Order: sequence, then structure tokens, then C-alpha cells
Amino acid sequence: MRTLLNTRYSLMALAFLALSWSFWFSPSWLQLAAGLALFIFGMQSLEQGLKSLAGGRLETWLAQSTATPVKGLMFGCVATFIMQSSTLVSLLTIAFLSTGLITLAGSIAVLFGVNLGATSGIWFLAMAGQNLSMSALAMPLLVFGVLLSFAGEKSKAIGRFLLGISMIFLGIDGIKEGFFGFGDLDLRNYSASGLQGVLLFTAIGTLITVVVQSSHATLMLTLVALASDQLQLPQALCIAVGSNVGSSISTAFMGMIGSTRSGQRLAIAHALFNCTTAVLSLLLLAPLKWLVVNATGLVGLGSNTLIQLALFHTLFNAMGVAVFWPWQQALAGALERWLPDKIEPEELLAEQSPGRVEVTHARYLMPAALQTADSAVIAVAEELQHLGRLGQEVVAHALYCPLGQLDSPGDDDAALRARAQSGHMDAEQLYHLHIKGVYADLLEFMGRMEQPLEPEQLAFWRNCQLAAFQLVDAVKHTRRLQKNLRRYVAEPHESVARQNYLALRQHVLESLREIRQLSLADVEAAQWAVRFQALNEREQHFEERFRQSLYEGIRNGALDGMVTSSLVNDLGSSHNIVRGLRAVLVVLGEGREAKRQRGVLLGPEPLLADLA
Repeated sequence: MRTLLNTRYSLMALAFLALSWSFWFSPSWLQLAAGLALFIFGMQSLEQGLKSLAGGRLETWLAQSTATPVKGLMFGCVATFIMQSSTLVSLLTIAFLSTGLITLAGSIAVLFGVNLGATSGIWFLAMAGQNLSMSALAMPLLVFGVLLSFAGEKSKAIGRFLLGISMIFLGIDGIKEGFFGFGDLDLRNYSASGLQGVLLFTAIGTLITVVVQSSHATLMLTLVALASDQLQLPQALCIAVGSNVGSSISTAFMGMIGSTRSGQRLAIAHALFNCTTAVLSLLLLAPLKWLVVNATGLVGLGSNTLIQLALFHTLFNAMGVAVFWPWQQALAGALERWLPDKIEPEELLAEQSPGRVEVTHARYLMPAALQTADSAVIAVAEELQHLGRLGQEVVAHALYCPLGQLDSPGDDDAALRARAQSGHMDAEQLYHLHIKGVYADLLEFMGRMEQPLEPEQLAFWRNCQLAAFQLVDAVKHTRRLQKNLRRYVAEPHESVARQNYLALRQHVLESLREIRQLSLADVEAAQWAVRFQALNEREQHFEERFRQSLYEGIRNGALDGMVTSSLVNDLGSSHNIVRGLRAVLVVLGEGREAKRQRGVLLGPEPLLADLA
């Protein structure tokens, strides 16, 4: 890891040195690069401002707008038009699909709309024309944006939005001036009439989009170069096709490494759609060019190559949607067959063999889930459930009860003694292998969350943190209980101390069995609450009877003070074990009920009030 980081820093340093050298020798290139940087920064500010203004509404709209393919298509169009970032909307869709808020077929329809909505930006730039300077509009917006940034949160979001627009306008002017400074740059010498030229300029469009991470920026560069007669229309058309390919490559790369299997399916669907559309567009390049030239000629714009490029961009994206539209369900089914979900094992842990060093890590905390508040909350809930299952299995193994025998933990004495004397299920080892890594990943993920949370989401977020802490604390108490349990269970003769430790073990395992059943039970909230209350009452009654038994053992001389103090301490450990396992059950149980009612996994503030 350190070698990779050093290599990355070295490459970044070389890139900075190369850029600095190029800026020194070419002021026009510096102007062009600065304009592109302002354009990309403006888009980022625009995205941040809109996301802050929308709050959780964008996520809610996405979750509610995929009931039908047409709704999904319209949402993709409108969201991309508003956000002016096809990559952002695509990543939001991947995040929601990864956490199960929308279906794969619905998300594919959203991606179709994303591609159509991405054409809105190029139409605006094309209609603005080459002679219109954006600086006159940018300067007032810049002033108002800075002033609003000193006000409240909503005003800051509006200010960031205005700053984004102003930076985009200034970036457009900077790109124009930079291109005009290249007097000797003439890309028209590279003919796009042959296959080699077509592939060359398609590759240029792909490469620029991958590097700058914005198809809008690529199209902006293309429009300016086309307006300044440094590109011919056929070359610009190929670059536009390449920008679509580059956008899908960027989204697919981030989706494949930062999402679940569902998100990976959508990333592949996006790449398949854009690449297939690009191939069809290049095969039909000549008739499509003829069509856009003649169509613009009919309305008196036959000489306006900017409008022709915008029309071509819309036309070939619409053609791709028309080709894929009847095959949405078939494509979703094929992707699910090609990339099937991993089968969840009945038991997450296997008996540990000496020398094993593999550490269990989080399963559901994908980087894509951090794109929205809802997807992040659901990812945390899924990971907490994973951690809860691990904690239950670790407790069972640490108390010498294989998970398969949890329903009937009354083992014969010889088998129990044998398991207590073996060292391959040590609680310390189980904690470091299966709990600590997942807990660390969970804390890191929650610490990286930057999206604003609604009050209910924030309450659930905090409850998850507390429940995870209590579960880890439960496993730590299991380590303490196992130490004395191993000592007394392994005794060759029966004793009052051994009987009490076996009673403690039996109590924890019975509670664990009921917690596991409740975690899987799909029952109404009222019935679930009755069973949960019965679990609490049984624990209270056991602790009362156990203490009375200890005092009676002291009175009749069966127990001495040292053994009794150990038993009292371990009774506290058993209470903390059950409390920690129960904490996850409460948070997820309440969260499931909220999801059932509202469609979003949330929980009210006082979830853990009864767990102290």
C-alpha cells in the first residue's frame, strides 16, 4: 500500500511539473487549461449547491420515480438537466440500486433518461453561440454568490449554486480565448472521412472525458474548437460519440469498484448501452450527418455547425434509447444471470484453524453508498446487521456451542468439556478475526459521511453507532466470561461453581437463540414488541434468581467469597452480552418497521432508551 501511495504521489508531482513547464512556454495553453479548470469547478459547485438545496428530496424523487420505465426515463432526463452532470446522476442511481431502494430494470430506464438529459447542456452552449461573452452574466452572479455564502445554510447553498454558474460562464470564456490563442493549431488536417480518422477522434473524445471526468467539458471544448474553425463537423461528431463512451467508462469504473453486485450490473449496463450506441452511431455516421445538415437547413441554420453538433448528439442518444427500450427487462434478467448475487451462508464463521490470519471486513459499505444520505443510512443498517450476525456467532462459539446446536445447547458433559479444553475457538481470536475489522470499517465509513442528514436519519445514524459499540462491548465481555467458563467447565468433578457457570452459559445461549429468531421474524410490530418484552422479563427474572442462588450458596458454605465475586462479575458480563446483542436487534427491528411504513430505513430518537 505504501508503495502504491508513493507511486501515485510521484506521478502527481511529475504531472504538476509538466503542466508548469507547459504553462511557462504557452500562455494560450495556460488560458485554455484555466478555463477548463473553472468550468469543471463550476460544475462541481453547481452540483453541491443543488444537492444542498434538494436535501433528501432528490433521493426521495429517485426512489418514487422508477415505478414505470417512462417515469424512470423522465426522472433521468430532468435530474440530469437540473444537475448538469450525467456522471453524478448515474452514481446516485448506482448507489440507490446497491442499497435496494430501486430495481435494476427501473435504474436502467433512469440511465436512458440520463443520456437524453445530458444533451441539454450542449444545446444551451450551441445556442449561446461563439460571439456571446458570458463574463457580463458571470460577474454579478459571482458577487451575489459570495455575499450569500455569509448567510444561513440555505443561502449558502444558493450562493454555491450561483458561484457554480458564474464559474461555468467564466470557464467558457477562458476556453474560447485559449483556443483563439492557438493560431497555428488546426485539427482539420486530420481527416475524419476514413476509418482511421473516425477512430482517432472518437478515441480523443473518450480520452478527454476520462481525464476531465466530464462529458460536458469535452463537448464544450469541441464546440469552441468547431466555432473557431479548428475542427470540421465530422471530426466534432466523432468526438461527441467518444464523450459518451468516456462518460460510461468513468461511471462503470467507479461503479464496479465502489458498489455491490447490483451496482456492478448497472455499471455494466451503462457501459454496454453507451458503447453499443457509439458503434451504431459510427456505422451510421454518414447518414446521420446528412440528416442533421439537411434538418438544420430546413429551418435556416444549415451553416450553424454548433446547432448541427447539438442535434447529432441528441439524435444518436435518442436512437440508442429507441434500440434498447424494448429490451430493458431482458437486459436486466441477463445481467442478473451473468452476475448472480452471492449466496449468503447460513453460518458466517467456520471453526478456526490455528494459524489463520484472514480478517473479516465489511460487506455493504461501498463508496458509492456515500453519494446520498438514504443510501448511506441503508448501507450502515445492512452492515450493522452483518456485524450483529457475526457477534451472535462469535458469542455462540466462545461459549462452546456450535451454531448448528444453538437450538438445543444442552450438550452431553463429555462433548462440552472437550470443546472447553480445545483452543481453536478462543474468544480473543474470534474477536480480532471477525469483529474488530468490520467495526473499524463501519466507523471509517460513518466518519466519511458528508451528506446532510434529516433529523430521523441522524437519530438512526447515532443509534447504529451506539448499537455497534454495545455489540463490540458484548464480545469483549464474552472473552471475560469464557475465561472462567473454561476453567470451571473443564473441572473433572461436579461443583456448585460449575453448575452456576453452566447456568450462566445456558441463559446467554437461550437469549441468543431468541434474539436470532426475532432478527429473522417477519411479524407485525405489536407481536414483535411482545416477544421482545418477554425476552427482557426473562432476563430480569434470571438475574434475580441467580443472585438469590449465590447468596444461598454463601450461607450454606457451598460457595466462598472469591468464587462468588467471580460469578457476580460474570453475571454482569452476561447482562452486557445480552444487552449488546439486543441493541442491534432493537435498531434494526425499529428500522424495518419504519421502512415498511415509509419506504426508507429510519428510526426515532429514543430507540435505545431501554438498553441501559
